[in-house]
Amino acid sequence: MLTGVVACFIIGYILIVFEHPLRLDKSVPALLMGSLIWALISLGHLDVVSHEHELGHIEDVLLHHIGKTAEILIFLIGAMTIVELIDLHKGFSVITDRIQTRKKSKMLWMIAILAFFLSATLDNLASTIVLVSLLRRLVPDRTERLWFVSLAVIGANAGGAWSPIGDVTTTMLWIGKKVTTLGLIENLVIPSIVCVVVPTFIASMMKPFKGNITTAAEISGTSESERERQKLLSSRTMLFTGIGGLVFVPIFKSITHLPPYVGMMLSLGIVWLVSEYIHPEEDFSEEKRDRYSAHRALSRIEMTSIIFFLGILMAVAGLESVAISVEGHEEKTGLLMAMAERLQAAVPNQDVVIIILGFLSAIIDNVPLVAASMGMYPMTTFPIDSKLWHFIAFSAGTGGSMLIIGSAAGVAAMGMEKIDFIWYLKKVSWLAFLGFIGGSLTFLALYPIING
Repeated sequence: MLTGVVACFIIGYILIVFEHPLRLDKSVPALLMGSLIWALISLGHLDVVSHEHELGHIEDVLLHHIGKTAEILIFLIGAMTIVELIDLHKGFSVITDRIQTRKKSKMLWMIAILAFFLSATLDNLASTIVLVSLLRRLVPDRTERLWFVSLAVIGANAGGAWSPIGDVTTTMLWIGKKVTTLGLIENLVIPSIVCVVVPTFIASMMKPFKGNITTAAEISGTSESERERQKLLSSRTMLFTGIGGLVFVPIFKSITHLPPYVGMMLSLGIVWLVSEYIHPEEDFSEEKRDRYSAHRALSRIEMTSIIFFLGILMAVAGLESVAISVEGHEEKTGLLMAMAERLQAAVPNQDVVIIILGFLSAIIDNVPLVAASMGMYPMTTFPIDSKLWHFIAFSAGTGGSMLIIGSAAGVAAMGMEKIDFIWYLKKVSWLAFLGFIGGSLTFLALYPIING
């Protein structure tokens, strides 16, 4: 049955990787994989290890893992709803409408910086969607726009790596008590800056970013009419309330020491409350109220992504829990932990292993990669804020930029702008590679200095 468990995971993983050629939503194999692995463990009467690395009862172990998975899913649903509420009230236009330059190189730097900081406070997926919408207005020519969108993806992924709410993988590590907010910022903000500055600086000297934008879209200034002022006030209120709510979550955790999803529940409640009483239009009928309501925001969040995370996290939990006998160990150990020991023996340099993980995240979804790494390395050996966890957060978050399909931000941009995989591979991948390597070397050089 153990062979069946491993085979089920491999087949499911292959189906996820080839979701586009197969035209099969990756949530389907994730759900099948997550349920079938636990079914095989139960039917095969395989031993399972608990989170304390001792043999336990399958129902208790399963309950523990579904609880940890639910923490992540509740957090993500709350964050997605807040972002959608801001978007419904045109909150992001408060930021994007201020960009009025026509010079390509200047526009590039503004987009890269905006992507970097926007993804740190929202997430890399939401910030990419906002920036693609903005660039459609600012850069009408699609050939020119693809370059800006591609660099925005690199900036968004780099910005998400140093924030606990900037990327799903960093959120997983944060909720899993592998990293702290201050630890992430302290160790990853400079490498992440290098990761976005290097490709942006090189790109700014390339031909596609020379001169002015062909036909700049007209950006209207702020109207002085009462109606426009009311819309602007509503948008600003939702923007500052929403971003404030997201930033408050790590602060709430540090004060109360409660899990992050509790803070996200509080922030969502406050943002939802504010959205009930502000409106961007004078004629605010019940029909129009529904357009800006939390009910509409909830209907717009990507539930397929939530379902995918549920399936993949439970599948990885099954591999982490199933117990096997390892030579040299008196007691049985989890499958992933045993794999980590063999990997450590084959490649003694752990930094090289994590850099390889960064390259893999460009090919394979980084969520299961990080989930697997969390099960491979025990907290007893690698406590909270260890070098290992910070480097995994950086590699998995930024390595995905090397291919357009390697991150949620890239996939979103690919879908919205129909970016060709081969075009990105030829034109942009080498820039993302230089940023990733530059950031990785910066991290390795600064870590001993920052941490004594």
